[in-house]
Amino acid sequence: MPPKSTTRTAVSKAKNPEPSKEDTQPSAEPASVNELSKRRYYQTNPVTKRIETDGLPALTPTERQTWANAQFLPRVAGKQTNLPAKVEREYWKQVAKDNLPIRSLRKGYTWGSDKTGRDVGEYTPEDFEARRRKQDRLAALTIEHERFLSRRELQERGVRDRKGNLYVLTEEDIEKEKSRRKEMAQLNRELYDGGRPSRYATDPEWDDVVPIPAVEPENALAAIAYPDDYAEAMSYLRAVMAAEECSPRCLRLTEHIISMNAAHYTVWLYRFKIVSTLNIPAPDEIAWLNEVALAHLKNYQIWHHRQLIIDHYYPQIASDADALKKLGRSESQFITTMLAEDTKNYHVWSYRQYLVRKLNLFNLPELLSTQNLIEDDVRNNSAWSHRFLVVFSDPEASTPGSHATEYDAKVPAATVDREIAYAEEKIALAPQNQAAWNYLRGVLVKGGRKMSEVKSFSEGFVTGLGDEDAEEVKSSHALDCLAEAYLEEGDKEKANLCLERLATRWDPIRAGYWKYRQQLVEVA
Repeated sequence: MPPKSTTRTAVSKAKNPEPSKEDTQPSAEPASVNELSKRRYYQTNPVTKRIETDGLPALTPTERQTWANAQFLPRVAGKQTNLPAKVEREYWKQVAKDNLPIRSLRKGYTWGSDKTGRDVGEYTPEDFEARRRKQDRLAALTIEHERFLSRRELQERGVRDRKGNLYVLTEEDIEKEKSRRKEMAQLNRELYDGGRPSRYATDPEWDDVVPIPAVEPENALAAIAYPDDYAEAMSYLRAVMAAEECSPRCLRLTEHIISMNAAHYTVWLYRFKIVSTLNIPAPDEIAWLNEVALAHLKNYQIWHHRQLIIDHYYPQIASDADALKKLGRSESQFITTMLAEDTKNYHVWSYRQYLVRKLNLFNLPELLSTQNLIEDDVRNNSAWSHRFLVVFSDPEASTPGSHATEYDAKVPAATVDREIAYAEEKIALAPQNQAAWNYLRGVLVKGGRKMSEVKSFSEGFVTGLGDEDAEEVKSSHALDCLAEAYLEEGDKEKANLCLERLATRWDPIRAGYWKYRQQLVEVA
């Protein structure tokens, strides 16, 4: 007899791998779904963790055989490979002995995001289970809802059942459906859409509202083609506004419409009415407004609404100094964020002036803020204008109601001197910058000073006046100031010369204005 073949079968009988210390030690409960998924991944992929940490060569022969069997298992189970009957039997015995799963989890499974954008995998197992129960409940309610719709259709068509009876929905059935739809709407809001329905007509929360569509004139030449979702939302807005309803669902409706058209001022006015009626905390509304403002930088209605919110909120905290400071600090921080996007945003600067007056922010941080913006861009006229407000409208150092272009005896002389020096310093950096020259003029008027006080400074930007060959003017604004200074001193000839050179050489585009000024000099 020929000797038995010593060739080994396709699958060797590997012993069960010895459990590692890590496997035998009790592990802590997973803190998140992702952590639980990772743990299950390693449970369904034997030896994988060892390979990741130590590499394939570090495996024992038994571990290598277990890993190879696990890799081969999907092909055998899926009939993608053919093994001799005996080899296959031995293979399945080994699979059963090693307790290898036929299907293993893949690594890095993504659970998706919830309605707020949070990774569902970051949920705790308890929170995930609560979410799953809600999803199961919603699925069950949906099945019951579809069954109700089917029965209603059969009733409307007059269909009879097997016993010959007409399908009839009782009042009890209808009440159950109403309750069911409300619960479905609530679960949908909690799980998915955050309160924004795909269609209001199918949202149970709006069942009691009859929408009022926009009526276009017959044969209108320029009918507005609104998107369907916007037109539907507006039709429900008209209905609730007509009923003067102020409720949480109406607040969500305004948020939806604003997300589609942030410039709709009627929606903003209605939203403020709802906020004030429901007494919604101002910090909550402001937090939402911050997101909208950053998404719509040039929108005006946002800032008017913000002002209304502050006016409504202010009486509640007027006697609380800490609350006022907190509000002023948070608003100033957000304004800084907005100006970082656009340093010359007119709406933001207008609101900032309102805020300074409302919360009495005539303080050093506000002054330094304008100084920083001017340092970044010396031509930022908005920053110069705001600095003028902060310095010369402070109730403690100015006359209430004093106009910006009139003398105010209450303004300290030291303040005037400081601001003159500051303006001159910035003018030296950019002599043709009109913003700084205008600020200097305003400071002189507020302090009751004459233009001749800065005559020497202005002359530093003009040399060889009247000499065609030697004349050099670094700033046409300095020449304008010199014309006024000379006129104050009674030197009409030099004043006329300054204006004439502006008209003919240094600012000819406004020659008509300079000639008009010359006429004023003659009659002075």
